Amino acid sequence: MAGSNPDKLMTKADKLTQLSLTRWSADWKSATVLYEQAGNAFRVSKKYDKAKIAFEKASKGQEMLSSPWDAAKHMETAAALAKELGNWTQVADFYKKASELYNECGRSQPASDALAKAARALEDAVPEDAVQLYIDACVLLEEDGKEQMAFDLYRAATNVYIKLEKHADAATLLLRWGLAADSCKATNSQCKAYLSAIIVHLYAQDIKQAEKCYNDCSQIDAFLRSDQNRCASKLLSAYMEGDIEEIKRLAQSSTISNLDHMIIRIARKLPTGNVSGLKMNATKYEEPLDEDDLT
Repeated sequence: MAGSNPDKLMTKADKLTQLSLTRWSADWKSATVLYEQAGNAFRVSKKYDKAKIAFEKASKGQEMLSSPWDAAKHMETAAALAKELGNWTQVADFYKKASELYNECGRSQPASDALAKAARALEDAVPEDAVQLYIDACVLLEEDGKEQMAFDLYRAATNVYIKLEKHADAATLLLRWGLAADSCKATNSQCKAYLSAIIVHLYAQDIKQAEKCYNDCSQIDAFLRSDQNRCASKLLSAYMEGDIEEIKRLAQSSTISNLDHMIIRIARKLPTGNVSGLKMNATKYEEPLDEDDLT
């Protein structure tokens, strides 16, 4: 008798799912219970690799029993065990599968959460993959009209991009966050995202892109009339004047202090390049005064 020996439980369960001359159909119901028991026993004894396999099979069993919710739960457990083992490919694959299963149930929130769990697990080992998982998690919520629930995911993805020094990507994502905020009438979050994007461009010493970003965002009435717009305008003016002290003063302002920590951190390092040359360049392109034209 298998008893509580998890290896024997697995063997018994496997036999129940295999067709033979005496078994014309698989008994997934009985097998799934055994896989679940084996998985729990392996996990308690810290045999994570075997536990992972058991929960994978338990998930398959729940799928065969037309129970995608329970299948998703088991797949998430397998993903967590893969994380313990440092198998990042399986972590991503299992959480993605769990997300798909939750989606089958019409549940966008847990589907998104599963991808976010994968992203958090992969942040240090495979940061580029983590960002994509965060973005995919945002899309699931946005497609279901739950943009506001995606804000923390945008924040996390932006933080990864900044750590990777992919500043253009970070700024693009912040603009996308602003668009999501606009969709759910979160005006303050929208304006903060736009100011943050401008700061990221300045931190990357891309003044032209910062100006373009400012001009584009100022086409939106909510931003045009905001404190964040006024702060961005003063910041860009200080850059064009080459006024280092004013840039530092603005970086300490309450408007910037109310942004996310990752943005405050880089704002406090402004200016990052040589801004004194900007004033010279601006002056060089000014038209000389025509003394004969007094009109």
